[in-house]
Amino acid sequence: MPVAPTEHLYADTAGLSRAADLLRSGALVALPTETVYGLGGDATDSTAVARIFEAKGRPSFNPLIIHLPDAAEAGRYVEMDDDARRLADAFWPGALTLVLPLKPDSGIASLVTAGLPTVAVRVPAHPLARELLRLTGRPVAAPSANPSGRISPTTAQHVLDGLDGRIAAVLDGGPCPVGVESTIVTTQPEPTLLRPGGLPAEAIEACLGVPLASHGGGINAPGQMSSHYAPDAAIRLQADAAQPGESLLGFGHMDCDLNLSPAGDLVEAAANLFSALHTLDAAGKPIAVAPIPDHGLGRAINDRLRRAAAPRDAAEGGTIL
Repeated sequence: MPVAPTEHLYADTAGLSRAADLLRSGALVALPTETVYGLGGDATDSTAVARIFEAKGRPSFNPLIIHLPDAAEAGRYVEMDDDARRLADAFWPGALTLVLPLKPDSGIASLVTAGLPTVAVRVPAHPLARELLRLTGRPVAAPSANPSGRISPTTAQHVLDGLDGRIAAVLDGGPCPVGVESTIVTTQPEPTLLRPGGLPAEAIEACLGVPLASHGGGINAPGQMSSHYAPDAAIRLQADAAQPGESLLGFGHMDCDLNLSPAGDLVEAAANLFSALHTLDAAGKPIAVAPIPDHGLGRAINDRLRRAAAPRDAAEGGTIL
């Protein structure tokens, strides 16, 4: 985490260049969009993404939206069907987020998707945001730039009020003209409204020529369904050692098959969580998991581990993204 104060960058060549340099270095930069200010980090850098959750005090690893400068760049990371292309042509750049299948070998950090096979993508309409994305040359993951549970920020000062000293910089693009978050839609298996927002659902329906299905889970953020986080292997928590036939996922200094963070760093552990579960699951053995401190990012790690360890028939509602 950076030390105070957070840099206040302005909408000029020097400010844009500094913001792009910071993002490429793995630091966090709040950037203006037409909806709200986003807390940006390199979506290909697992540690940068973990720092987003740490800075926000986000209670769980909800999937994040990645921001790109144009639809062609979005097509490098997601599989776009005909409905998705139609919506992108009509509403990008703009306040529409599409949840689509992630392409193999996309390079997107697994913490961005929370281990799901889909990712949320958006091309913001704010010219400063798009210029920053072009200069950065990386997909940028960006939830709203506020502490979790607080009012979303629509000015640079709002960002500083909540996150000063917790992020590297804020790029000041003035007040956000829309002021509410983007509308989230998936087109697969059918066009479905996942979250209402700055683009009216009626406009999307008129574009597609069909009504949007309603998502029944009632959750406004990308996916929280327990079963999405569960590997095929059984998981045993709070394990000091592996039992015969188990793989041990460790934390801190210990003998184990794979270690989330030998140094006991919760940011590093969060960055490695989903990839580590995939790796051990592929071994085909039950997984024992060492105790993780239940504070800071440890709370989110333990939340996901509890979901993964829950009986499959105990998984309850949530979004299906």
